[in-house]
Amino acid sequence: MAIRIKTRHNESVGQMLRRFKKLCEKEGLTKDVKRRQYFEKPSERRRRALRKSISRAVREQSGAPSERRPRRPSSR
Repeated sequence: MAIRIKTRHNESVGQMLRRFKKLCEKEGLTKDVKRRQYFEKPSERRRRALRKSISRAVREQSGAPSERRPRRPSSR
């Protein structure tokens, strides 16, 4: 699972780094690295998965829309 970034015409290093970070986030690498930063016992892993599945089931039963709320416009 190698991520390769090729430079585009007249692209700065900062722009290329930003594209790389977005690709890593899209592939789930940052989430995986954060999760593996500390050892997690198998029982804790199962407990976390169970909590996640329960919350997902509750959300589906409640009839709540599956879409997330729209983002607020940024004040940049």
